[in-house]
Amino acid sequence: MRNLRLTLSFLRRIVNQGPILNTRTSLPNPDILRSISNITKSDRKIPAWIDASDPNTLSDLTDSFIVYNDFISEEEETSLMNELEPYMRRLRYERDHWDDAIHGYRETERRQWNAENSSILKRVSDIAFPPPTPKLAYVHILDLEKSGVIKPHIDAVRFCGNTIAGLSLLSTAVMRLTHDEDESKRADILLSRRSLYIMRDNSRYLYKHAVLGENESVFNGQKIERDRRVSVIMRNEPDKNISER
Repeated sequence: MRNLRLTLSFLRRIVNQGPILNTRTSLPNPDILRSISNITKSDRKIPAWIDASDPNTLSDLTDSFIVYNDFISEEEETSLMNELEPYMRRLRYERDHWDDAIHGYRETERRQWNAENSSILKRVSDIAFPPPTPKLAYVHILDLEKSGVIKPHIDAVRFCGNTIAGLSLLSTAVMRLTHDEDESKRADILLSRRSLYIMRDNSRYLYKHAVLGENESVFNGQKIERDRRVSVIMRNEPDKNISER
């Protein structure tokens, strides 16, 4: 157990020095080297956007969750908000959700987009839903106020399939993934402003996901300033072979 704590501490120190760590990097201690060799494949790169509780969770999630920082530009973020804001500002922030999963939010779905924003969403679709993956026609817009939170939940399988892709607009946030059957297995994910996250398979079905409130938004020991956050979320069609647990 002591070696595992040393391993994770060592990895985090190195991750903070750059965007990724290749586990083939020379290490100072044979015990640490043996511990790292058990994490994943020998060429596993550990992204800077994840802070996991243990090596197995790290492996599980980096196989099924990915974050693309700066997926869109500032101009593209502005373009999306210019199209969304006139409608969103007419809605009130809600305190209750039908499944009690979200507080301090307003939401809508959108099918038609202007040409510029259609091009942005096509880039998301191309990377998250390659053919022949059938995606849902409507894009989900979730507007979370500064004090809003998304509580731990797993999206109902009757509403969407194995992939969820989301653009993060206006604010950086921390998403927490917690294993549905073992809450000691968890990871915090840093969703930077203008990033794209893609959640598939194990991370989508086996882990509850939450977006932390402004007072709880800490990543790798550092406070993350949360503001109003708008998510543009795309999903694929439900898998008829999977039923609710």
